[in-house]
Amino acid sequence: MIRQHKKMILLTSIATLLPILIGLLLWKQLPDSVATHWSTGNEPDGYSSKAFAVFGLPVIMLILHLVCVIATNIDPKANSINKKIFFIVLWICPVFSIIVCSTVYGYNLGYQFDIGFLCGLLIGVLYLILGNFLPTVKPNYTIGFRISWALNDADNWYHTHRFGGKCMVIGGLLLIVTTPFQNIWVLMALAILPCIFPVIYSYMYYRKGQSR
Repeated sequence: MIRQHKKMILLTSIATLLPILIGLLLWKQLPDSVATHWSTGNEPDGYSSKAFAVFGLPVIMLILHLVCVIATNIDPKANSINKKIFFIVLWICPVFSIIVCSTVYGYNLGYQFDIGFLCGLLIGVLYLILGNFLPTVKPNYTIGFRISWALNDADNWYHTHRFGGKCMVIGGLLLIVTTPFQNIWVLMALAILPCIFPVIYSYMYYRKGQSR
């Protein structure tokens, strides 16, 4: 995987670190103590040093990005991962790094952002994208609902990911629609349930097969 897509991996790694360049350009304008965490009321409740905000956050995102790359590369079933879903995985961390860091910079420069709204919107869009591609994912140990009942049965895997894709799309749409209402419990439920329902479905499919 790494050898085949080394140019794309390099590009996405550079994109993940792009906020460092933006932060350096804004260095003198940013306060020494930077808000990096917010409560459900959109009030900052966590602060970090300017250096951590500019350098630390992108580096953490780069580490997560490389972990995804390495995990995919060492997957015994890496050949089952199609290029489209692999490219989506490669771009998740870079996009989040740019959006999250830009939001942090903007907020600390005095621009007003609704952090809860942005979080819900980001997760919703991510779920919509993943939901459309999950049904095409073949059995592997890195991407998808990697539960034993599905991994050990190609038919279970196929139906689980078709169902899971629908859950993700519906959850993503509901997240986008309900995000303006700013209810943290609704956001959490819509973020978690699309990941839980396919697991339950997979187990029920497995039990149904056992009873035949």
